[in-house]
Amino acid sequence: MAKQKKSTPQARQEMTALERLGLRVSSMINHPIAQSQRWVTIHRLDTDGDMEWEEVMGLLAETPELDLTFNDDESVTVRWEQSAAQDRDDFIIEEESEVEVEEVAPF
Repeated sequence: MAKQKKSTPQARQEMTALERLGLRVSSMINHPIAQSQRWVTIHRLDTDGDMEWEEVMGLLAETPELDLTFNDDESVTVRWEQSAAQDRDDFIIEEESEVEVEEVAPF
């Protein structure tokens, strides 16, 4: 019988609170229902720290395509208009082929 090598467990890299909040907000904005209605309300959780919340809301507020409404219950409603693919700088559109471009959140 051959001896099996013991593998050393790799250290798990934990997400920071800012990364978790950013991922949650991003997935809410990119959700198909939010994309079709072009708005989403983001609720602040008890686990969202003040510094992380301010950082993410600041990044959203700096995005010119977004309109933020800060609600009385500390939630934030994010709205955006449907943008034409030609107005986007993150798409390359080939003139000769008929490529369908899927609408994605502007950030």
